[in-house]
Amino acid sequence: MHASVPVRCLRKCNLPLFLSGQTKLIRSALKVHHPVLVPCNFNLFLSRYFNLTRCQRRSSAMEQAASATGEPAEVNSPGSAEKDGTETGKRKSDEPEISSRGKRRRGAGGKKLRPGERYIPPPQKRNPGISFSQEHFNETSYYFEGGLRKVHPYYFDFKTYCKGRWVGKSLLEVFKSEFRAESIEYYQRAAKEGRIRLNDTPVEDLSVILRNNDQMKNTVHRHEPPVVGRSLEILVDDGEVLVVDKPASIPVHPCGRFRHNTVIFILGKERGISELHTVHRLDRLTSGVLLFARTLETSKKLDQLVRDRQLEKEYVCRVEGEFPEGEVICEEPILVVSFKVGLCRVDPKGKESRTVFQRLSFNGKTSVVRCLPLTGRTHQIRVHLQYLGFPILNDPIYGSSAWGPHRGKGGLVGKSDEELLHALVKEHQAQESLNLLDLPDDGIVIQETGNNKTSDENDKSGKSHESDTCSVDNKQVVTGCSGSNKVSNEDVSDGTSCSDPNGQTSPNKSNGDQTTDSTQQNPTGGEDRLCSECKLVRPDPTEKELIMYLHALRYKGPEFEYSTRLPDWAKEDWVEED
Repeated sequence: MHASVPVRCLRKCNLPLFLSGQTKLIRSALKVHHPVLVPCNFNLFLSRYFNLTRCQRRSSAMEQAASATGEPAEVNSPGSAEKDGTETGKRKSDEPEISSRGKRRRGAGGKKLRPGERYIPPPQKRNPGISFSQEHFNETSYYFEGGLRKVHPYYFDFKTYCKGRWVGKSLLEVFKSEFRAESIEYYQRAAKEGRIRLNDTPVEDLSVILRNNDQMKNTVHRHEPPVVGRSLEILVDDGEVLVVDKPASIPVHPCGRFRHNTVIFILGKERGISELHTVHRLDRLTSGVLLFARTLETSKKLDQLVRDRQLEKEYVCRVEGEFPEGEVICEEPILVVSFKVGLCRVDPKGKESRTVFQRLSFNGKTSVVRCLPLTGRTHQIRVHLQYLGFPILNDPIYGSSAWGPHRGKGGLVGKSDEELLHALVKEHQAQESLNLLDLPDDGIVIQETGNNKTSDENDKSGKSHESDTCSVDNKQVVTGCSGSNKVSNEDVSDGTSCSDPNGQTSPNKSNGDQTTDSTQQNPTGGEDRLCSECKLVRPDPTEKELIMYLHALRYKGPEFEYSTRLPDWAKEDWVEED
């Protein structure tokens, strides 16, 4: 009798899944009327069928209620947020999604807000595959003065999502404790002028309490430090790779206080070259061979060479004192003290490292040394030379007196990591024109010290990333932050970026705790009444302050070799000017 029950009868039954006890009977009914359905997952069929009928009944009830009241049915709408004047930031993710249990997913906006409660949109996913465009290049312009390349000041948005340690604190508390580039009075005035926004809504009162997923924007009048005015020399551009002889003082990509005075932006603005994939990076103060892949396919090939350690790297440097003759090998492990500042030291807890050194010449005071980094740790050459007692002649970090009387020779520092970091920052602040550490100009407090993180955490493949300040853990396509692959090479340097796993970059870049993105409001421009930098007159840096005597001389693979001329300071008869 039960076997003859047609499937359409099930539609009239309001049956939950306690029908599991009747499964055999219903399966028999299906076999008679719909034999094609029998091989399917029967329990899944029942689950979806009854969820569908529940949704249909709910929708029908809402329509009836709406017709009775004369008002439209309100489904998953953040309407109260709109009435409060806040933007909903409508995106695909804001549309209701029904899961297999018929529930709206978290962050869909279905929750009604209580009186006085702020609407917080879900975190917006970065759109992969975006690189810097002409819109970004047009934010400002260059000018040349005294042999330096300078950038006209411009308006810029710093963006950051609420950190876990900020939740429950007011904006005022966060500015007081973590953003000290300006006074509290400045931030209060900036808020009154609409320069501080929370979820794209101007915030006039800094007493607002931060919640998870809040996005803060701070519009600043940005001044970039000058760099040397020498043009970028392109060594090779064959459609697959672009090889540049990078001058010292120019960062590879946006980082710290630099954006337009970077290799990426200069190539884009002056040569119309974009959509590049970085193979490695060089420190801002380091010069020499810099490789870019023109295509994603070439990028993957070069990346594999790095993983397999088939890319040979040769550097030259000038160090203090008389370096020993013959081959000197340093195998001391290297530990990252601070990823934000890009500070490292020799430590037993660090990553294994190996560098081969050979003296090329000695002029009575300083030595020219050939360097072959066989592993690729952050600042590997510089840290190993410091450990050996022969720091690079004008290294502003590893030759600093902040390391103590021994300046780090033999690993002797005599300070905790935190004390060392603060000593370096203090020295940096006393010599602002040098921008030694390339600290972000948002003034965020440095809290990352004494950790046990090692350089190149993902560097099981033998790749490297040397950094001046913001750490770069991943491979980057020019202009953004990287995602999945690691960068390569001894001097991979100057900051953090964020490209997606497919190798494409995004114009958003992580600067320590902040992400930067530009929404140009004023192009180049005059003085800003809130900008303290506009009121200062800084002396131009000297050539000596813009150059570190470390040069990437040659990069060689199985089927290619790229090299530059030996810099003047590396020649045997060179004499340092006073």
